[in-house]
Amino acid sequence: MPIDFDPGRWEKLANDAGAWWAGELERPLLQMRLQGADPGRPEPDIPTRRFTCHYDASISAERIVDRWDFDLSRTKFLGDAFPNVTPNFGAGAVAAFLGAGIHNTDDTTWFVAKEELAIGDITFDFDPAEEWFERARDVCRTAIDRWRGSVQVDMVDLGGTLDVLTTFRPSDSLMFDLFDDPEVVERLNWRIHELWMRYFEEFNAILQPANPAYTAWAPILSKEPFYILQSGFSFSLSPDMFERFVKPQLVAACRTLPNSFYHLDGPGQLNHLGSLLEIEGLKGLRWDPGEGNADVEVWLEVYERIRAAGKLVQIGMSDGSQTENFERVVDRLGSAKGLVWIYQGDISEEEEMGRFLEKFGAA
Repeated sequence: MPIDFDPGRWEKLANDAGAWWAGELERPLLQMRLQGADPGRPEPDIPTRRFTCHYDASISAERIVDRWDFDLSRTKFLGDAFPNVTPNFGAGAVAAFLGAGIHNTDDTTWFVAKEELAIGDITFDFDPAEEWFERARDVCRTAIDRWRGSVQVDMVDLGGTLDVLTTFRPSDSLMFDLFDDPEVVERLNWRIHELWMRYFEEFNAILQPANPAYTAWAPILSKEPFYILQSGFSFSLSPDMFERFVKPQLVAACRTLPNSFYHLDGPGQLNHLGSLLEIEGLKGLRWDPGEGNADVEVWLEVYERIRAAGKLVQIGMSDGSQTENFERVVDRLGSAKGLVWIYQGDISEEEEMGRFLEKFGAA
């Protein structure tokens, strides 16, 4: 059985998303993906993996994409949701493309430099034959060839520039480098930024124009190039260091990517919120309170500050969060305009979620 999604919906979804990005959509974007529908076909012989790099090299890209197709066939797409897949090679896959090894466990993956060098001895170059880069491109090509626009293939999670650098220069050492060799850190950071943009274009050469639009690891639909920028290392930085070592790359990325978001990941990054809100080209922020900090009432002021700055907001609630939490944010802000919420649940919730979507004009 094919994926249960009417191709005629793409145009409306893209138009609504375009109006949302422009601040002209009076309702929020609400994506509801519910699992458990009858796929109408046999299950493939490989399991679902959160990380694509968890599949052994002996598993072909065709088999991976077929597994994704099966999972999409089990999904009901409600509201602004659409079928999409994420070629997930870990958060900050640029590190692997630059030669780091990928270390996998059952539930996560991270990157490890093959040797630890002094900050002044580190260099980065684009290698079109690097094995993980080749694997990621193969998976993306195979997905595009399989669906030819009926499924949105997300951009690979390329990561943040300083986060990539921490793979090759561990965080504790890099903190000393910020004081001892700041010019070297800046040079390497800008080099990673340059290569980041190169990888972004390399993947887009595969994904476009067959893809219906642009998406990132958080699948907000965009007619123009889009990415959710990030810098996990920033939680360790003072505001002055953030201004020097992180913000310039964010400003430059926003000039290149018309629709840019920033992943505000945890309370440790809140001291940079004011600086982020000053970036004119930054369209919005995704706020993730982090595990153990999920009480939405505590963070309503964060959403207020983002909204007051004229930015769009992704409500970063984990799977299983109650719709009441979304409504509490809306009540505090006074409207749901400019918000986006992406939810994954079970098919048994279809009736409840249908009522929720109708309430906010997204049914």
